[in-house]
Amino acid sequence: MTTTLERSARALSETDRPTPPRRARWGNVIILLILAIGLVITVMPFIWMVISAFKSNAEIMARPITWWPQKPTLDNFSAWLFQFNILRPFLNSLLLAGITIATTLLFSSMVGWALAKLRFPGRNAIIAIVLATMFVPGIVTLIPQFVLVANLGMVNTYWGLILPGMVGAFGVFLMRQFMLEIPNELLDAARIDGAGEFRTFFQIVLPLCKAPLATLAIFTFMGSWNSFLWPLIISQDDSMYTLPVSLALFSAESGGHGTDFGLQMAGSFLIVIPVLVLFIAMQKHFVQGITMTGIK
Repeated sequence: MTTTLERSARALSETDRPTPPRRARWGNVIILLILAIGLVITVMPFIWMVISAFKSNAEIMARPITWWPQKPTLDNFSAWLFQFNILRPFLNSLLLAGITIATTLLFSSMVGWALAKLRFPGRNAIIAIVLATMFVPGIVTLIPQFVLVANLGMVNTYWGLILPGMVGAFGVFLMRQFMLEIPNELLDAARIDGAGEFRTFFQIVLPLCKAPLATLAIFTFMGSWNSFLWPLIISQDDSMYTLPVSLALFSAESGGHGTDFGLQMAGSFLIVIPVLVLFIAMQKHFVQGITMTGIK
């Protein structure tokens, strides 16, 4: 039971707390309101896609619009899984994303390590070239890249689909920026103990790079999983199509399926699910990696 003296002291301390100015409070309210509006605008198309995936096409086209499905159905998903044979495009996308992530993480971290901690002639020139390639739009190199792959006889092959995306300038830049912060004393201690460069890299450097590796993995997965133009160009038959290509060609087909918006929403939802699962699983490392590497 509190005494009169304690209640007086508590009331005194509460009155001594500084209150923010009225203008500052209104400023915070306005900022939160703007952010809330931006969040709704950003999330609303995704919510509409998910809801429409469980609707029939007739209900989607009905007026007035019904937000919640009146008669929820899984027919759109079963059509993709059994009628349109989405398994092969899904495996192609999974293979492309998996190999691209593995090679990008390995090669980007190795090149970033060399450019950050090793001293050799031409290092600054290589760094400048890597940074310069980040400013070149991918569409500019699309035709030379296709000609090169065609001359190597890799058109309509998995090698032609995967090889151009095995490493990128952004990954090298990201890993180099993080590795610059690794103390040189830690590396010198490993070398004094007799560890070579490869052992130092794999046993000491890589375990410290979980955050940027997770960040790079998410960006790489999103880029390869959602890749459309290159798989469309390099693939010449249905067996090589990825999920985005299959969905786009399905939408362009005639015969009634191209205007079946329920099927399109279900297909888009199936494409988004792996990205959401990966981001949720690696969210902690992703946020840490963005913070530590200074990417805005």
